[in-house]
Amino acid sequence: MRFRLTALLMVFAFTTMVQAQSALQEMVKTEQAFSKMAEEKNTHDAFMAFIADDGLLFRPGAVNGKKWMIEHPPPPPKNTDKKPLLAWQPKFAGMSASGDMGFTTGPWESKADIKDEKPQGYGHFVTVWKKQTDGSWKFVVDLGISHPQSGGPQTLWQPPDTNKTPSFKPVNVPAATEELLIRDRKFSFADYASSDVRLYRAGNLPYIGKQAAVEALAKTKGQIAWQPIGGDVSRAGDLGYTHGTYEIADDTKNVIERGSYVRIWQKQGGEWRVVMDVTNVHPK
Repeated sequence: MRFRLTALLMVFAFTTMVQAQSALQEMVKTEQAFSKMAEEKNTHDAFMAFIADDGLLFRPGAVNGKKWMIEHPPPPPKNTDKKPLLAWQPKFAGMSASGDMGFTTGPWESKADIKDEKPQGYGHFVTVWKKQTDGSWKFVVDLGISHPQSGGPQTLWQPPDTNKTPSFKPVNVPAATEELLIRDRKFSFADYASSDVRLYRAGNLPYIGKQAAVEALAKTKGQIAWQPIGGDVSRAGDLGYTHGTYEIADDTKNVIERGSYVRIWQKQGGEWRVVMDVTNVHPK
């Protein structure tokens, strides 16, 4: 009886591990399918197909993306001989142990016409994905930055197998989310960032690693204040995100920059650490 129980537990652990690994693969393939639809059909239809009903876009502040796109249909093309292209590919991703929440990031590029040899714009995107009740993956957050140089080729990427512990104990998601929002309010980059954090700021390629990120932030002039608006946490309580608004003020308390932010958090050593920090500057 004891042997049989042990065997059953081993099968359960193995099954959970496979599910967690396949969740990562499924999510990345979904991101790739998202980009492919944008290329073959158009960006608007692709976003409508892959955004969750409560998914957020930043226009420039956080809005319900599906509602915003319905209310702002794309204008008719001025030149029907040209087909604009927004292309992107994931190059890095993370997945919760529960296999229900993850994120992807990678380079994007835009062309005035799909046949153009050179892109006219470059940047990096950040997408948070959540598994829906029907088993499909939909994104709940999407934003990014632009920068003047290519962030890398648009090639398909196969993510490595996850090394995360597959077993997990489900948490009280609302309570865990509130805990994360409290931590976000107390956020200090030097204290809460992970060693391999990715910092995304407009006009620059991503800063990867805590040292590079801290050095980049040290060049920011003015005092930064932020206010979280919302967030969510995986069922395992090991991966989550927060989003909100921020302001940068000079020495006279005059606001010189406003914007939105998204932080992706991961439990490391039992504590929440920021693994991704991206801002979206609002036009003045």
